[in-house]
Amino acid sequence: MTGTGLILLLVAAFVILCIFWGIRIVPQSEKFVIERFGRLHAVLGPGINFIVPFLDRVAHRISVLERQLPATEQDAITSDNVLVSVETSVFYRINDPEKSVYRIRDVDAAIQTTVAGIVRSEIGRIELDQVQSNRGQLIEAIRHQLADQVDDWGIEVTRTEILDVNLDQATRSAMLQQLNAERARRAVVTEAEGRKRAVELQADADLYAAEQTAKARRIEADAEAYATGVVAAAIAENGLEAAQYQVALKQVEGLTKMAGSQGNQTIVLPTQALEAFADAFKLLSGRVK
Repeated sequence: MTGTGLILLLVAAFVILCIFWGIRIVPQSEKFVIERFGRLHAVLGPGINFIVPFLDRVAHRISVLERQLPATEQDAITSDNVLVSVETSVFYRINDPEKSVYRIRDVDAAIQTTVAGIVRSEIGRIELDQVQSNRGQLIEAIRHQLADQVDDWGIEVTRTEILDVNLDQATRSAMLQQLNAERARRAVVTEAEGRKRAVELQADADLYAAEQTAKARRIEADAEAYATGVVAAAIAENGLEAAQYQVALKQVEGLTKMAGSQGNQTIVLPTQALEAFADAFKLLSGRVK
């Protein structure tokens, strides 16, 4: 091999090496931070990228996938002086790799420390009952404050979660006694309201029955008044015969009712009936001509 051939071979090898070092294929889930002489030069996105060989280098490979921090517990004291242990979890992603690389050393540890401070601050403003009942508002407040504080690190907080709120045994016992007392109070109130409602319904039923009885009596009185008016008109028109007819009709109705009653051993006859029987006996004996 001549010297010229050797030089060409070396040049070809150098070109191939430059091409190899100058082409960078970045995966979709990553970004490459490129440094030139120790300083930030560029951030490469997904796809084929070209850099200057031997001058530029890939200093950091940053994943842009959403990450979840391990669940951590923070002790906090509520505004009513109750010690609680809050278990939280944070989801985030890196949007600006250059900020997360050059402004913060340990992203996970920094976020966990920030979350601990925010949780203690937010829980210290509310009472224990509100920690349970307003958990959604508390989570949103933590996420909003955390997003503001980590924005300078090129991080986007996608979601925060309060996994559990733990209490000490003494506080749990006190809350259980309070819960049992509240349940007993509600049971007593419900029973009293039931008795009250029953009395109200019975009173309404009695009032309705009295109203219906009064209506029936009024109808009977109206009917009696109408009948009396008809009888009075008949007497005025036909004289004494109509009155005698009405009296005889009442007597017949009374005898019919008495005869139809059960266990009745007594026969009651009006004086006119006895006189009628006497006249009939005289007719049979021939005393009446």
